[in-house]
Amino acid sequence: MSKLRFKVVEEAFDRKAIPVETPKERPTEYYGKYVFNRQKMFEYLPKKTYDALVDAIDNKKTLSREVADSVAAGMKQWAIDNGARHYTHWFHPLTDGTAEKHDAFVEHDGKGGMVEEFTGKLLVQQEPDASSFPNGGIRNTFEARGYSAWDISSPAFILDKTLCIPTIFIAYTGESLDYKTPLLRALNSVDKAATAVARYFDPEVKHVNSFLGWEQEYFLVDEALYSARPDLVMTGRTLMGHESAKNQQLEDHYFGAIPSRVESFMLDLEIECHKLGIPAKTRHNEVAPNQFELAPIFEETNLANDHNLLLMSLIAEVARRHNFRVLLHEKPFAGINGSGKHNNWSLGTDKGVLLYAPGKTPKDNLQFITFVANTMAAVHRHNGLLKASIMSATNAHRLGANEAPPAIISIFLGSQLSEIFDKLEKSDSDDLIELAGKKGLKINVDQIPEIMVDNTDRNRTSPFAFTGNRFEFRAVGSSANCASAMIALNAAIAEQLMDFKTKVDARIAAGEGLDHALLAEVKEILRESKAIHFDGNGYSDEWKEEAGRRGLDCETSAPKIFDAYLSPSSIEMFSKTGVFTKLELEARNEVKWEMYTKKLQIEARVLGDLAINHVIPVAIRYQSVLTDNVFKLKTLFPNEKGDKLAAMDLDTIERISTHMATIMEEVKKMVNARKAANKIDDEREKAIAYHDNVLPCMDVIRYHIDKLELMVDDEMWPLPKYRELLFIR
Repeated sequence: MSKLRFKVVEEAFDRKAIPVETPKERPTEYYGKYVFNRQKMFEYLPKKTYDALVDAIDNKKTLSREVADSVAAGMKQWAIDNGARHYTHWFHPLTDGTAEKHDAFVEHDGKGGMVEEFTGKLLVQQEPDASSFPNGGIRNTFEARGYSAWDISSPAFILDKTLCIPTIFIAYTGESLDYKTPLLRALNSVDKAATAVARYFDPEVKHVNSFLGWEQEYFLVDEALYSARPDLVMTGRTLMGHESAKNQQLEDHYFGAIPSRVESFMLDLEIECHKLGIPAKTRHNEVAPNQFELAPIFEETNLANDHNLLLMSLIAEVARRHNFRVLLHEKPFAGINGSGKHNNWSLGTDKGVLLYAPGKTPKDNLQFITFVANTMAAVHRHNGLLKASIMSATNAHRLGANEAPPAIISIFLGSQLSEIFDKLEKSDSDDLIELAGKKGLKINVDQIPEIMVDNTDRNRTSPFAFTGNRFEFRAVGSSANCASAMIALNAAIAEQLMDFKTKVDARIAAGEGLDHALLAEVKEILRESKAIHFDGNGYSDEWKEEAGRRGLDCETSAPKIFDAYLSPSSIEMFSKTGVFTKLELEARNEVKWEMYTKKLQIEARVLGDLAINHVIPVAIRYQSVLTDNVFKLKTLFPNEKGDKLAAMDLDTIERISTHMATIMEEVKKMVNARKAANKIDDEREKAIAYHDNVLPCMDVIRYHIDKLELMVDDEMWPLPKYRELLFIR
């Protein structure tokens, strides 16, 4: 094994950047080349069909089957003109990934041949097997029927010669079995609720849209090194491995020069993204070695989520072309930064007004404060649910470690807004608020122009931070489907805005003026939600204690955190907004507990195999070498000198034996704990058993293996080490 390790390390370090053939056109000329966007619709659809489709998209209407047939004909022709031979309904099952089944554009012609065919019926609806995807008991094996249905708001695209049609996925009995269905419901609910409140300030507002800008962090590892690490292959993270002497402590990787191999990969990825309409804009080195980030321009939330899922599959394919493997796990390496997917979220009207941006007039600022205050109230009311929406077996390793926010939801507002809210809460006046926008900061160097300073700083330890005209939900994990967090957040905001409007309308009906009614309710919700506001260090032990005193959810066990989905307040909120039924919530939690268990189960089995079949044999072999050396030393020096010379080896032999004995004992304990947990029928209790009994054994095993790594001869150690995995040449 050691020869293999050195061979793959040498191969990885000798690799050169693979040249990328860049298109001759500028990005603006090939952007969206493989997307059936409005430009392609206008080109391939009859004018009447185009108008009907655009009207349905913009105003959330249902398409007639006649229009669907016409759209299908144009879409098929466009796809074939671009080399597509198959089509698929592309949906998001409860796996955090995507699913697709390809069908060819062919049917019998009745004359012994075939014709290319794609009808409105095939475009609008298909029937995937619903029992083979996670469903929480909604579907049994003998109840397999499910439906996928076209989402007209997200454009079709061509990927690898296949026309991909974004769809929802529901059971035969109507329950959602995916992420897109409840996301669309949540977006529809927040649209209606926010529009109703926005009309207090502009009666002409017709719609409020939710916007999302995700920041995708990821690690790259050379493919040869990846293949030599069974834990990376099987689980996406290193289950063992001592920290490298140099990792991120010099802070020299963040925003550093991008290695040529990586830059070549990034260019290739950006070209593929732009062809598929993913507005990739920013790329840079992240804090940890081998960690990088890609961020796009903001888009409407549903489309942004589709684009992120498409990127997650695209990035893996492009990485392999460059002899890399991409790691989207939240914590693939211990002791250094994990990876998140910061969700920058905002609301904006159909008239182009961002509701979280301070305005130029007192009335604009009253609107701004109204929406920020209601967001605080929603996050406060459902802080446990929002934590559950981003929790997973993988993200649990990241939260609270190396710049990731803690597993306590709070809101960061910044000094200016905090001061204003504090004064407003205590004020009896109806004076409207004046807010400072960006202000100039003079640097005492003649060559440096005036710097425009935002009205809020940034807080890396805050899971939900106001950043000027949006909120940054920093706690979302890098491998997650953004929809999970966006469903909970948008639904919670919708419920809060509904309640707010009801109370404001009641005040107006009682004779209060609009501004007074709005301010009075804003002050009230600021007082009620004060506990969620925290601008300090989220890592401090003092904050953890303070958060508990404030009544915030401080639970750290992932299986128990999922309970928040089934709390009375969550069930009521999701029902009120039409996002989930109680049955759907119960089914999804069954899936969450089951997925948590399965991931730990796989990790435990892989760790046990590596410990017993890779690490222990090598440690014994090295111990034998040391033992031979002891005998030789004592033979050569049969006196006190021999004892003295052999003492170091004897000490090492003893320490190796201690570590091995503990590993063997803990592996046995872990296997027994896993077997006991597997006998539990209740998915929640099983997940808790894995968390409480299996996971601690894994931590102990890792500790002792990492100690052995420092002791065993480097030439014998079977697995690539962190110093080899983490530094791309």
